[in-house]
Amino acid sequence: MARPKMILTAEQVLTRKAMAWATKIRVNPTRIVIAELETKWGSCAPDGVVTLAKDLVDMPEEFQDYVVVHELLHLRYRSHGKTFAAMMTVLVPTWRDLEASYPAKLRGQ
Repeated sequence: MARPKMILTAEQVLTRKAMAWATKIRVNPTRIVIAELETKWGSCAPDGVVTLAKDLVDMPEEFQDYVVVHELLHLRYRSHGKTFAAMMTVLVPTWRDLEASYPAKLRGQ
């Protein structure tokens, strides 16, 4: 008999995605936090804590990857300079289109 499919929580889905990307990018976040964020999709603190909005899980997969990669790259590059943009392009080639499609987090969307 087949095992029943496990249903993952938003926290589990986003944490797994973040850790998979962290391994690929070769960065080591101190902690991944999934929280209710009203005005942004994610953040990266100087101490290495990456926070992702819980409702990011409801967005398209490509956009999730964009946000996760963006925040994880801040572990290596603090600013949005040329190197940061170049790495975003390598890792998420459509990032500029995704950023333009979802320019800001608005409550209720």
